[in-house]
Amino acid sequence: MTIKVALAGAGAFGIKHLDGIQNIPDVQVVSLISRDLGKTREVADRYGIPHVTTDLADSLAIKEVDAVILCTPTQMHASQTLACLEAGKHVQVEIPLCDVLAEGEKVLALQQQTGKVAMVGHTRRFNPSHQYVHQKVQAGAFNVQQMDVQTYFFRRTNMNALGQPRSWTDHLLWHHAAHTVDLFAYQAGSPIVQANAVQGPIHKDLGIAMDMSIQLKAANGAICTLSLSFNNDGPLGTFFRYIGDSATYIARYDDLFNGKEEKIDVSQVAVSMNGIELQDREFFAAIREGREPNASIAQVLPCYRVLHQLEQQLNAA
Repeated sequence: MTIKVALAGAGAFGIKHLDGIQNIPDVQVVSLISRDLGKTREVADRYGIPHVTTDLADSLAIKEVDAVILCTPTQMHASQTLACLEAGKHVQVEIPLCDVLAEGEKVLALQQQTGKVAMVGHTRRFNPSHQYVHQKVQAGAFNVQQMDVQTYFFRRTNMNALGQPRSWTDHLLWHHAAHTVDLFAYQAGSPIVQANAVQGPIHKDLGIAMDMSIQLKAANGAICTLSLSFNNDGPLGTFFRYIGDSATYIARYDDLFNGKEEKIDVSQVAVSMNGIELQDREFFAAIREGREPNASIAQVLPCYRVLHQLEQQLNAA
């Protein structure tokens, strides 16, 4: 059976998903949704997608569409996920699930009611580098004592990953911190029981903090220090240092090194070295197998509860 997919968002991340899906058998993207019809048609032609629209509702009305992948602006994620579930479609929404906790809770309630597969693009769970560490933890060969994480971008103007102007504002807390808050609890194998945040000045044009520092502690005693910045003029992205009881690992997206910067071969960890493709493979496998996916709404919602607590703390400061 071919799973037929509608993909919303033909920007930088939507294209990453389209590239990944090309490597997955028996999956076909049949509808592409984005706000600029001309650009959407260009992308659709490149990937052989027959249907284009600027309205998600048009794609949800297509009976043959089994599943939807949402790569749209953060502020639309929760409402669009609800619309997909209400239309009887499986859904994968890019990170973050929401930027208001109550909306995320609504999504979980509807997912549980419909029983549809719904997952969030917490890609770090799927990168081969982090999977390697996770397998060591599960085998009892490594326990996280501390994670030291740097999430650095140079984004003093509102641009996307392709250097194109964005129509919406990205957020250090609800988007970029979500990756690490979720990953820390996942890799520590223990819920977060303590969280603290401070932030730098609010940018006069963008209206967001450009620098932030977060401390976390898990119930089992593991700790995490996360530094985030949109002001960093240097190597961009997120770099993870795992300090454990038996080793130190440094993860840079799909690549892994030991504490002495010697590269570790993670090519045999999964069927691909592409975290986005592996994330999509999990989504489609969960649909076929009728099971809960890794990074399901229920699994990641505790992360958003922590982000909500941190937001309240920052607002009160």
